[in-house]
Amino acid sequence: MNTARETAQSHVHVDNDQVRVSEWRFAPGAATGFHTHEYDYVIVALGEGRLRLIDAEGKETETSLTTGQSYFRKAGVQHDVINATDGPFAFVEIELKPS
Repeated sequence: MNTARETAQSHVHVDNDQVRVSEWRFAPGAATGFHTHEYDYVIVALGEGRLRLIDAEGKETETSLTTGQSYFRKAGVQHDVINATDGPFAFVEIELKPS
């Protein structure tokens, strides 16, 4: 079953030859939509919350994040990211472009 979700909002702060830095803000239940990461990237949580990740095969995982917590992923990740928190959630995404 395909459920329509509110779309998470992004704002690009920096985009140059080396990095792209975007701030993502999610209302409760909002999602990025399915996408593929073109570059290696780092996520830094701006608050506490849970994200539900749905990969290309439909597998769902959930992760809890605290303020300032970060994680790294390689380019090629394919997923939809959903705010599984009862309130709003935000993170900064830093994409590392090849030199």
